Amino acid sequence: MNFDFYTNQMSQQQSTTSSIISLVFYVLAVIALWRIFAKAGRPGWLAIIPIINVIVLVQVSGHSGWSVLLFLIPIVGLVWTIVVAVHLAQSFGKSGAFGVFLLWLFTIIGYLILGFDSSTYRDRRSFAA
Repeated sequence: MNFDFYTNQMSQQQSTTSSIISLVFYVLAVIALWRIFAKAGRPGWLAIIPIINVIVLVQVSGHSGWSVLLFLIPIVGLVWTIVVAVHLAQSFGKSGAFGVFLLWLFTIIGYLILGFDSSTYRDRRSFAA
């Protein structure tokens, strides 16, 4: 019976720890996206709303908000995530490698760098034409 109590206590502690870590990552993501949206001329508070922030991020990367539906298709969603990351990096004058490694692979770090560095936003649709 002591073993059951110990196991239950440990799982509660692990649950609390993972909740705190998740909250920290969410707050860091909101801060970074707020800055990115502000640089792109969008309202920063949109970073707080979970699904809306993805739609705005896709729009900032130069695509239609409706293309966010591509995230729902299993393999296409993975490829689309990489495409959006690369195009977002290019919108701020960064390389495709920055998009793949920092915006896709190490998302929070890349968004923080993009939000707080001195790069400026250029709409991809304007320089793609």
